[in-house]
Amino acid sequence: MKILFQGDSITDCGRDWNNDANLGRGYAHLVSAYLGYLEPGKHTFVNKGISGNRVVDLYARIKRDIINYSPDLMSILIGVNDVWHEIGDSPNGVDADKFFKIYSMLIEEVKEALPNIKIIILEPFVLEACSTTEHWEFFKTETKKRAEMARKIAEKYSLPFVELQNGFDELSGKAENSYWLADGVHPTPAGHEFIKTQWLKAYENL
Repeated sequence: MKILFQGDSITDCGRDWNNDANLGRGYAHLVSAYLGYLEPGKHTFVNKGISGNRVVDLYARIKRDIINYSPDLMSILIGVNDVWHEIGDSPNGVDADKFFKIYSMLIEEVKEALPNIKIIILEPFVLEACSTTEHWEFFKTETKKRAEMARKIAEKYSLPFVELQNGFDELSGKAENSYWLADGVHPTPAGHEFIKTQWLKAYENL
């Protein structure tokens, strides 16, 4: 089984863009380590997450970084940059309705090109920390809207949906927010371990 991880910097997590065998330091690496040990030789893992990507950026590379790889299973974690890029002097975010439209186009075109593919949708998330505090209410409200749209995508196409926000909210009661999401967006090793555990629950139920 070829497993493809797609998304933004949370998925990218320092991967070597010139070496598909290098999966970065995040949940993609942790999933590959776990499944590689549990089911040796049964999987090939590829990480094509790109830092800074919004859903429109992911859609723009659908042919190069999804269809051309012909994965058997793909997971997608996208959404926080669609919010974050709206902040600043030159706003370039993607509103919730357009997020849903582009996400729908992405799923439909992938399924048309790869009718047997399995797809897992991960929920975008955010906590209050150094990069989000100044605009916290905006981050909180708008990320929730993208999360709702991601859930609608999963429901529309009968895909597994991995809830993450509630889990991070609960974890923040055990240690400060930055213990899990260093800047409120990017997970620490402990945060990536949480994403890995939730990813694997969806995988086990495919």
